[in-house]
Amino acid sequence: MLKILLLQLYLLTWCQVAEILTNQITDLGQSVTINCGLDLKEVTWFVLNIPDPPVLILRSFSNPPATFYFNNRFRQKYSVQPKHNLFINNVSIDELGVYYCTNIDRTAQFSNGIRLDQTTRILVPTQPSECQNHTVVVQPKELTLWRTVTVIFGLISVVLLFGFIAFIGLCKFFAGRSNKHPQQRRN
Repeated sequence: MLKILLLQLYLLTWCQVAEILTNQITDLGQSVTINCGLDLKEVTWFVLNIPDPPVLILRSFSNPPATFYFNNRFRQKYSVQPKHNLFINNVSIDELGVYYCTNIDRTAQFSNGIRLDQTTRILVPTQPSECQNHTVVVQPKELTLWRTVTVIFGLISVVLLFGFIAFIGLCKFFAGRSNKHPQQRRN
C-alpha cells in the first residue's frame, strides 16, 4: 500500500514538471525571442536536446551589460535582449530543443523550460494528374501524457479510498458481531 502511494506521489510530481514546460512554435528560417523570466544580474542560457547533454550557449551580465559566449560560433546565431531574453537569429533544425536560463551560483534558480519547435509543412498532391501541390500545416501534438497520468492517478486513488472504507466497515462489522456472540451465549 505504501509503495502504491509513493508511486502516485512520484507520478503527480512528474506530471507537474511536464506541465511547467512551455511550447514555442516557429517556422524554420524565422527569428525568435525566448523570455528568461528570472530577474537576476547575470544568467546563463543553455539548450537541451535529448539524448545529448546540455549545451551552454552564453552568459549574460546586466551591470555592466556584457555577454560571454561559450562557443564563438554562437555569436552569429544568439544574442541577448533586455531582461536577459535570448534572441535566436534564423532558426534552423539545430536550434530546436528545450531552452533554460539559470544562474550558476549557490542558489541555482532555473526558468521554466521553453521547448522551441517548428511548424511542419508537408506537401501533399491532391490527385496524381494535378501538378498543383497543397501545403498542410501539422501542429505538434500537445503534451497530453500528463492528463492521462493524472486521470489514472485519480482513478487509483478513488479505488484505494473505497477499498479502505470497505475494509474498515468489514472490520467494524466483524468486531461488533464477535462482541454480540459472547453476550448471547451467556444469556
